[in-house]
Amino acid sequence: MQNYHQPLLPSETYHLFSRAVGNEKIFIEERNYAYFLQKLASHTSDIAYILTYSLLPNHFHIVVQIKPFECVAKHFEMVKKKPIDPLSTNIPDFIMERFSNFLNSYTKSLNKMYMRKGALFMDYVKRSKVENDWDLTSFIFYTHKNAVHHGYTSQIGDWKYDAYRSLLSDKPTKLMREEVLNWFGGKERFIAFHQQPVNIKKIIFCDI
Repeated sequence: MQNYHQPLLPSETYHLFSRAVGNEKIFIEERNYAYFLQKLASHTSDIAYILTYSLLPNHFHIVVQIKPFECVAKHFEMVKKKPIDPLSTNIPDFIMERFSNFLNSYTKSLNKMYMRKGALFMDYVKRSKVENDWDLTSFIFYTHKNAVHHGYTSQIGDWKYDAYRSLLSDKPTKLMREEVLNWFGGKERFIAFHQQPVNIKKIIFCDI
C-alpha cells in the first residue's frame, strides 16, 4: 500500500515515486536525466540497490532494495561520525534522509543551472513496500510501462530514460540486473512478460 510516511527498512524492497510541483518539469533537457542518476548513485548507493527506474519529464519511479542493516549502519557511522546507538538511532529516518538529500541536491543544482527558485518536488516521496512476490513483479512492470501509459512511447523498451534496455544489455551496470532477470525466470521470460499490453486490467505471466 502506498504511504507517504512508511519507513524505509533495511533489507526491504520499495517502489518510490515523486513528481514535480505544479506544472514544473524535473528534466528540462537531455543531460538532466543522466545527472539525476548520478545524484541518485552518489547519495544512495551505500544504503540501497537500484532494481529499475523510469524517468519522465515531470515525475520518476524507482524500485529499490534497501541494503542489510550492517551496510546501512556502517554508512551511518561514516556520515554522522558517531556509533550507532540502539536506543536513539532511527535507521529508517537515516535512510529516508539519504533519499531526501539526493532530491534536495538535484533541486539545488537545477535551480542554479536554470536560474529558478524554490522547491522542485512534492513534499513527500511516495513509497510502497513489497509485501509479496506479486508486488515486486507488478512494481517492476509498472515502472517499465510508465512511458507507454503516459503516451511518450508506443511500446515498452522505446523510452530512453528507463532501465528496461539496460537490464537487457551486456554492458556494465549498477542495476541489480541478474537479480531482476532471474526474478522473471531469465531474459526470455522477462522480455515475454513485458510484451503484454499495458492497458490490460490484470497482468498475467507469459509461459514461453
